Amino acid sequence: MTERPAVVVFDVNETLSDLAPMGDHFARVGAPAHLAPTWFASVLRDGFGLTAAGAAAPFAEVAQGVLRTVLAEAGVADLDAAVDTVMSGFTSLAVHPDVPDGIRALHSAGLRLVTLTNGSTSVTEGLLGRAGVRDQVERLLSVEDAGAWKPARAAYEYAAAECAPPPAEMLLVAVHPWDIDGAARAGLRTAWVDRSGSPYPPHLTPPELTVTGIDDLARRLGG
Repeated sequence: MTERPAVVVFDVNETLSDLAPMGDHFARVGAPAHLAPTWFASVLRDGFGLTAAGAAAPFAEVAQGVLRTVLAEAGVADLDAAVDTVMSGFTSLAVHPDVPDGIRALHSAGLRLVTLTNGSTSVTEGLLGRAGVRDQVERLLSVEDAGAWKPARAAYEYAAAECAPPPAEMLLVAVHPWDIDGAARAGLRTAWVDRSGSPYPPHLTPPELTVTGIDDLARRLGG
């Protein structure tokens, strides 16, 4: 990366938050732990589908609706209580180990840091607060105010309008290749967080930068 961005824009779910413990919350209500990733992928699918159809719904509404279906198919009886238990777990997740030091280093290097999530700003607020880095992040943004889930162009344009610099001076940081692709098509620079060493899908726009974590991103940007 030849030039440092004016603003670093973090995706939140999975990029900053560690969703691995969600399997335990599924098991707690009597559902197989392996359904957690399926549930989350299905939430994204339905959110993307609504956006493609020109509609919108808050992340929590979609997440709870999909969860009721997944848990019912798994044979869970008390759906109301089970949904509350799983959603409570989702809103109390921790960040990945590389996140706190990485965010502090980026902030110390003078970079403006914001978040852009398909979820709510309140969930982001709690996540960063528990990690002790809320004061390092300038703005918490949600697509709920954009009217379209990422990777729709409108979501990234909303972030650019809120943060002032043009898209080309903003760096979207995400673990999801679909987010990288959407941001690139909207004119943002991109950094893909690849913690597992998996190959990047060749059918999507490649990232400008690939890093192993947020701490690695800080090193690459001179933080």
